[in-house]
Amino acid sequence: MLTNTLRRLEERGFVDRTVYPAVPLRLEYELTDLGRSAARPLARLRHWVEDHMDEITDVQPV
Repeated sequence: MLTNTLRRLEERGFVDRTVYPAVPLRLEYELTDLGRSAARPLARLRHWVEDHMDEITDVQPV
């Protein structure tokens, strides 16, 4: 699951992947400029969710 998500993020330009030929194989992922620009509004959303967690969990499904 994580591998598939990272591949999709790489394909869409959000992360860069560096492969180090070692045993075992080592990979590093780094946010691109696009990824960093998306991280800022997502962090604000995360903070909003954290601030409103009680309200969110109190909502009953219809």
